Amino acid sequence: MRSAREAAALIGKAWALRREALTGASGPEAELEVIGQVRGHLVEAVAICRETGDAPGLVVALGKLGHVESDAGRHEAARACYEEAVTLAREGGDPARLAHALRHLGDVHRRAGRLRESHACYAEALSLYDGTDTGPPPLEYANTVRPMAILKEALGETEAARGFWRRARDLYRAGGIDAGVAECEERLARLG
Repeated sequence: MRSAREAAALIGKAWALRREALTGASGPEAELEVIGQVRGHLVEAVAICRETGDAPGLVVALGKLGHVESDAGRHEAARACYEEAVTLAREGGDPARLAHALRHLGDVHRRAGRLRESHACYAEALSLYDGTDTGPPPLEYANTVRPMAILKEALGETEAARGFWRRARDLYRAGGIDAGVAECEERLARLG
């Protein structure tokens, strides 16, 4: 019987391959082949997690698979992955995993123009992060504040968008994420 450890190894291998493909100088055909391998590893990891009853591992595997499906333009498949990850994380009582999965589900909804659903996901994720005793992980939190700022802009809520962009900028600055700071500054300048 396969094990949760094997699933975790496949997830790690898949994510390393994806990172390589995204940062490498290979051509589109090679990238497609690598992304196919990444997806294959993640589909197998999902199957192993299901077989072994590893719900926390399944949340992670589904989240990673959702990324890959989204990268490939399979947005409904990505949504299904994230919806299941949200359900499992909620059942498992892990607020950090739930917040992470909600953020990604919110991204899928936002990109599909389902702004109300997106807002609900981001708002719940931010609330979960705000409710932690130790405080949210700064980069995770910044990466949740940022899409809420994008959403507020799309909704025409300029003042709220500015507030979220400022929060994201400060979090990225504290984390030393220069690209994040630059994006926030650019968005704030554009909003006036």
